[in-house]
Amino acid sequence: MKAMIKLTILDGFAANPGDLSWEPFKKFAELTIYDRTPPELTVERIADSDAIFLNKVAITEEILKDCPKLKYIGVLATGYNVVDLEAAKKRGIIVTNIPSYSTDSVAQHVFSLILNFTNQVEQHSISVQNGDWINSKDFCYWLSPLTELKGKTLGIFGFGSIGQKVAKIAHAFDMNVLINVHSKKSFTGNEKSVSVEELFAQSDFLTLHAPMTAETKEIVNEKTLSLMKKTAFIINTARGGLVNESDLKKALDEQKIAGYASDVLLKEPMTKDCSLFKAKNCVLTPHIAWAPREARQRLFNIALENLEAFISGKPINVVN
Repeated sequence: MKAMIKLTILDGFAANPGDLSWEPFKKFAELTIYDRTPPELTVERIADSDAIFLNKVAITEEILKDCPKLKYIGVLATGYNVVDLEAAKKRGIIVTNIPSYSTDSVAQHVFSLILNFTNQVEQHSISVQNGDWINSKDFCYWLSPLTELKGKTLGIFGFGSIGQKVAKIAHAFDMNVLINVHSKKSFTGNEKSVSVEELFAQSDFLTLHAPMTAETKEIVNEKTLSLMKKTAFIINTARGGLVNESDLKKALDEQKIAGYASDVLLKEPMTKDCSLFKAKNCVLTPHIAWAPREARQRLFNIALENLEAFISGKPINVVN
């Protein structure tokens, strides 16, 4: 019987705070699980591991030098920028990710953020629970303008699987959908493709779904913000680095745009010096768009498939 590999999970708590099971992984590996791993303990914990799973623990070339047994790195996320791919490849280490597991969950979160601005449900619920409706002279009241999505323009920057799902939902709301795409194969034909400048200028709601690259870094900046309608909102469930947070705070303070809602920041967890901390008309959630149990179970299922494929010598979802 073939000996089991040694598998170490470095930061398992985020994906599994206790409502999922690691048990299926024990079929293929001798398993060690850490809820969290500080940088100074990374090498100590994986030095004799054949394989590791991680989410946000950085794996650098310096770390890999001290882990001669390591042959597999499974990233428990779609993004894999935490791993030095070239250093891993040079050492014959296979790196995999988890594609498309959270498409529906993230698209759902996008519209929860959009609807937060248009319907202000929490604001009005708090008002009612505070007794304002009891004391109202009228059968109804509203504390801020309410907005109907029909006929509004949704701009989508980045049109992969999540962007396409968001477009589908937007069409159900009878919204006009603008996109900025580089690849025609991802264009469904039900949306209008425009330049980046037109996307910013024409959108009532602009949602970001592009990967973090040299080209997309800080695509939301003073220049692009100046193109937007004062009534426009930006939604970001992609990467914090797509936004120049200082420029955005200035635009919010000066009411150059109506609002910003984001599930991601440049530095996570948030720091006290973050420009968006307590910023005006700014709604922030703590990187939870991917986190519904259904999505995390899907992530586990794909991670298990990735591990099994690696062990069988036919790796899948390889990113290096």
